Amino acid sequence: MKIEVDVEQFARDIKAGKSIGGSDGALGSLIKQLTEAALAAEIDSHLSQDLSKNRKNGYSSKTMKSDHGAFELDVPRDRNGSFEPEIVKKNQTTMTDEIEKKILSLFALGNSYAQIAKHIEDFYCVGFSKATISAVTDKIIPMLQEWKARPLEAVYPFVFLDAIHYKVKEDGRYIAKAFYTVLGVRVDGKKEVLGLYLNESEGAKFWLQVLTDLHNRGVKDILIASVDGLKGFPEAINSVFPNTEVQLCVVHQIRNSLKYVGSANQKQFVKELKAVYQAFTKEEAEFELDKLEEKWGKKYPIVFHS
Repeated sequence: MKIEVDVEQFARDIKAGKSIGGSDGALGSLIKQLTEAALAAEIDSHLSQDLSKNRKNGYSSKTMKSDHGAFELDVPRDRNGSFEPEIVKKNQTTMTDEIEKKILSLFALGNSYAQIAKHIEDFYCVGFSKATISAVTDKIIPMLQEWKARPLEAVYPFVFLDAIHYKVKEDGRYIAKAFYTVLGVRVDGKKEVLGLYLNESEGAKFWLQVLTDLHNRGVKDILIASVDGLKGFPEAINSVFPNTEVQLCVVHQIRNSLKYVGSANQKQFVKELKAVYQAFTKEEAEFELDKLEEKWGKKYPIVFHS
């Protein structure tokens, strides 16, 4: 179960400052897949309890809006029209933030059956059919375990490593969680979500565990790893993949530069700085950088020489 997207569009998204998560991020496909799997389990459970000769009757498609972009959701139908989906209601067209967080955390949870089953049960309201919850659990858990343990490509030219921070309700209280997200661009130019991992906070030590998991699943080399400015991150990467070139991602580079620019000039500076990162050739980028330094270098020298 691989998540693939045209790499040219991906490159345009990265140059435009889009992240792995957020609107039109790479995680929308995962949300769609798991939601459709849950819906399939729901209708199976519904039909198994229907004493009439009711049966499946294809799908209806609707556009769902979410924080991770819009996507087409295929919702199963029955002949009698008695099936009422629970995870996504019949007239619902927006994925709530809470459902999104729960779906993504399913991919990131460990392999404990009880832990994942409890999480799935939390999707549904109290009093909802236990048979349906069991059907969803039995369909989703093998799918999740297969996805998390699947073998990976031996070489990835580009890998983007990022952590998305959420407040998640756990045991009646909200706590901060970090979703460690690994996005790879394969040799054939397709984008693939390599893994999602859940932890209480972001740290280089946990990233080392993530990288070790990638290695154990068959990754032998990463040419370029794009990361944020987390202390110890490059060392963690090179301890597992010693030949990998580590680069600070464009978004974090821009943010780091802005720390040294006065608030009154930040908007204009960002506009001109993007011309550097969005250049199509090295020569064009160097030309735009020289223009930028000529205009702003005396006022903000640390941006260009730090």
